[in-house]
Amino acid sequence: MRLPDWVRTGSTAGGRETRRTLRSLGLSTVCEEARCPNKGRCFEKPTATFLILGDSCTRSCGFCSVDSSRPSPPDPSEPARVALASKALRLRYVVITSVTRDDLPDGGAAHFAETITMVRSSLPGAKIEVLTPDFQGDEGALRKVLDASPDVFNHNIETVPRLYPVVRPQADYSRSLRVLRAAGEIAPSIPVKSGLMVGLGETFDEVLSVMRELRSAGCEVLTVGQYLRPGRRNLPVVEYIHPDLFERYREAALRIGFTRVASGPLVRSSMDAEEMYTGG
Repeated sequence: MRLPDWVRTGSTAGGRETRRTLRSLGLSTVCEEARCPNKGRCFEKPTATFLILGDSCTRSCGFCSVDSSRPSPPDPSEPARVALASKALRLRYVVITSVTRDDLPDGGAAHFAETITMVRSSLPGAKIEVLTPDFQGDEGALRKVLDASPDVFNHNIETVPRLYPVVRPQADYSRSLRVLRAAGEIAPSIPVKSGLMVGLGETFDEVLSVMRELRSAGCEVLTVGQYLRPGRRNLPVVEYIHPDLFERYREAALRIGFTRVASGPLVRSSMDAEEMYTGG
């Protein structure tokens, strides 16, 4: 399918200081591993979404370009290196995500908690958002992350339930909803956020149904963006969604009761996360 003008981003080569800092500390970002189209723009700000627990995932989602293979044990020095990079880049808002680590007893939750603690110690004034996997529904693991007091908890629902067998074959829609609901119940003061990709063959009504279920589960913040195929082995784009439809999604989400919504072709879950948090 021909790429429409509204999803063209131009150069992604900006942010040399950010790249140098990440390289010098041996850190990965989802911006690079997932081939995000906004990478250059975000690195120039500067901001980045740190990808912890290695760069190999135990799951193989159809939309994701992150390597799926046997991962290495977690690096105990990684939390400190994330904190050093955050301080070197003078970040005011730090986003931490990870590959899925079904091979670990707690799914990597303790590593998340340690990273939050180290960043908080290094940058006491910074806000911290975590974007976690589902931890296979383990509430104990979820509690470890939330007990470290991130400022925002994010877990992406990604797509509509009908498409899960193709898009997220090792995940479970209902389980992800339970994770979001449990996060709000465990830590009511921490805003709960989620994200959706469109353009994979879902219908407008299916997206609205997911929005209602997310809101019912206690999710307050929502992102909706266009799925873009990162590589040949990934799922093809079924449809490029027009910006007018993204505006309809935004308006519908606000009517449903979300407090903050970002909806657009190039919107990504962690893009402009600080602005979403502050309302700026």
